[in-house]
Amino acid sequence: MTNTNNLNWMIYGANGYTGELIAREAVRQGLKPILAGRNQTKVTELAQELGLEFRAFGLDEVTQISKQLEGLHLVMHCAGPFSSTSKPMMQACINAGAHYLDITGEISVFELAQSLDAQAQQANIVLCPGVGFDVIPTDCVAAALKEALPDATHLALGFDSKTGLSPGTAKTSTEGMADGGKIRKNGKIITVPLAHHVRQIDFGDGQKSAMSVPWGDVATAFYTTGIANIEVFVPASPKVIFGAKMLNSLRPLLKLQVMQKMMKSIIGKSVVGPNAELRAKLPTYVWGEARNAQGQVKTARIQTENAYSLTVNGALTVVRYLLEQKVKGGTYTPAKLMGYQLVTQIKGSGALIIT
Repeated sequence: MTNTNNLNWMIYGANGYTGELIAREAVRQGLKPILAGRNQTKVTELAQELGLEFRAFGLDEVTQISKQLEGLHLVMHCAGPFSSTSKPMMQACINAGAHYLDITGEISVFELAQSLDAQAQQANIVLCPGVGFDVIPTDCVAAALKEALPDATHLALGFDSKTGLSPGTAKTSTEGMADGGKIRKNGKIITVPLAHHVRQIDFGDGQKSAMSVPWGDVATAFYTTGIANIEVFVPASPKVIFGAKMLNSLRPLLKLQVMQKMMKSIIGKSVVGPNAELRAKLPTYVWGEARNAQGQVKTARIQTENAYSLTVNGALTVVRYLLEQKVKGGTYTPAKLMGYQLVTQIKGSGALIIT
């Protein structure tokens, strides 16, 4: 086991909503990350308040990023949209020999990381995107269900959370709407209409109407379990389901750069992430269902903290693990890296129950 204070590591995007939460909690736990981001003024102010080292740089040029990462053991990447920022940061981490973690839920980022597995192995670093609410709890549920029903052919996952969106998550969602729904069918990720599948689900807080969404587990759960057919669901009222279905006809318009820019500008001016008091009041219910060819079904449920608190504590749990343990290089999902009990180790999580 390594002394965590002897290894340098970085939070990039520390001045963003979630990055700042992670930075403050890291200091509270006695960790000393280097803070970094594009906005020199904001990063400097936060670092000086917390008594930490800081750096300011953008993500436009991989060679320059790699120089900023020299000598680091690990990067906790928190600057979205990850569809734009993850590729240069992953490549820079490979070049610099630093483990890469992030808090994305974007399918394209998970697929990118898998495509870099050989490079990560050669560099002997870990690439593990999705070490926040996206996708720790659902990934762990998927792994637990695979153990409970090894011959499962179909996997459904979902969560019930009333936590509001941060500005970064809201901006990412606007990109996702333009790309349509996603499911995995016979091992392949395919595009389907938004709200493609509607069903009734008890996530742990009573039976609710739910719709399928293009969540990150459509990518990650396949690498965790090998199950070839995967969908992800969230609760939705009939009004929300109707609205999602109506958006299908507007998808070509939503893809326009000018429309994306306008919507993100509005979000940046109007959306504020939930405060600590609100986060404390809003637990999350996580659910999964595995089915085999004979029709046998296993169901899993777990109650966790709200999405943002779980992201903070989950990210730091994985950070500590990589600071303390030697891990073979390659691309991992959270449950592949630390086992499905990872979610139960995170503050505020209950027991993972399978029926």
